[in-house]
Amino acid sequence: MSEEVSKKLELIRQTLRETEAQGVRLRGTDWFAWATGGASNTVLLTAETGVAEVLVTTEDAWVLTDEIEAQRLKDEELPANFKVHVNPWADGAARESFVCDATGGGKAVSDRPISNLEQPLPLSLQIHKRVMMSSELERYRQVGQKASQAMTEVLKVAKPTWTEYQLAGAGAEALWAKGLHPALTLVAGDRRLPLYRHATATAEQIGRQAMLVFCARGYGLYANLTRFVCFGGLWDEQAELHSHVREIEAVVLNLCQPGTTLDAVYHALAQAYEQHGFPNAIREHHQGGTTGYLAREIVANPSTTDTLAEGIAVAWNPSLAGAKVEDTFVILKDGKLENLTFDPNFPNVEVEGRLRPVPLYN
Repeated sequence: MSEEVSKKLELIRQTLRETEAQGVRLRGTDWFAWATGGASNTVLLTAETGVAEVLVTTEDAWVLTDEIEAQRLKDEELPANFKVHVNPWADGAARESFVCDATGGGKAVSDRPISNLEQPLPLSLQIHKRVMMSSELERYRQVGQKASQAMTEVLKVAKPTWTEYQLAGAGAEALWAKGLHPALTLVAGDRRLPLYRHATATAEQIGRQAMLVFCARGYGLYANLTRFVCFGGLWDEQAELHSHVREIEAVVLNLCQPGTTLDAVYHALAQAYEQHGFPNAIREHHQGGTTGYLAREIVANPSTTDTLAEGIAVAWNPSLAGAKVEDTFVILKDGKLENLTFDPNFPNVEVEGRLRPVPLYN
C-alpha cells in the first residue's frame, strides 16, 4: 500500500512542478480514494466530497479533517504516508489558515477549486487516475467478484411477488454484507422494463421479469453490472432483444484496445444498432465508457477523443427497450479484456469468445 501511495504522491508532485503551484488539494470521494490507495472519506453516501481531504506540497502529504473523524481515519483508513491535521469541527477557517501556512499562501490546484487561489487539476494527473496500477487492479478484482456474487445471490432468491423496492433493497443488503457501498441499485419489473432505461425502483411488483443494475463501490472503485431474472420463459421477441444487445456489445468490446478513441467506439456502436435494425437506440441511452473511481470516468459520445490504454477499466451498457447488457472490464497489456464482474454461477452464453450473461430463470 505504501509503495502505491508513494508513487501517487510523486505523480502529484510532478503536477506541482508542471503547474508551478504550491499545493494540490483533493476533496472528491474519487480523488481521496485514489490518492490514499483505497481509503474512504465517505460518511454520506450521496455526497461527492467527504469528511476529509488530501493536501500535498513539495515537502509533505496531509489528510485534513476535523475532530469528529480524525481518530477513526487514523485507526481504520489511512496509510502511513500521510500526516493528519485536525481542526475543530466548528472552525473551518482553521483549516484554511493551515493550508495557507503549508503552501506559503501560494496557488493550489484542486479537483474541486473553491477560491481564486485554486485552479483545476491538469489533464495529465486526471489521466494517471484512470489507469490502474497492479495493486489497484487487485483491489478492483475483489470488488468486481463481490458485486457479481451479490447480484447472483439476490436474483436466485427473488420472487415475482416482490416489489421493485424489495429487489433493490435485497441488492443493497447483499452489497453491504460484502463491504461494498450500494451507490446505485436500479430495478425495473415487467411493466416498466420496456419503458425506462434508468428505472429507479417503485412499489410495483416485479411480475414476470426484472432487471437489476449495480454500481457497487469498494476501495473507491466502481463495479458496474446489469442482470435479468425471469419467472417462466421469455417470449421469443424478448429473447431476441437480449441476443441483439449481446451482439452489439461484442462490437464495442472488440474495439477496446490501447489506442482506440472513445468517439470511434461510439460511432461503431451507432452503426451496430443501425445494422441490427434499431437506428434510434444510440440516442435513447448513454452507452457507457471508462470507469474506475467514478461510475463513469468518461461517457463516450461523438466528440470524446480520449484514448483507451492498458490499465483502463471500461463499462459499456448497450440497451434496447427491455434488454441491456453490462459488465466491468479492464484492458490488459496484451490488449485482452478481463471481465472483473464475471460470476460463473450466473447463466451465460459465449459471444465472440467471451462469456456473457443471459437472463436467469427462476
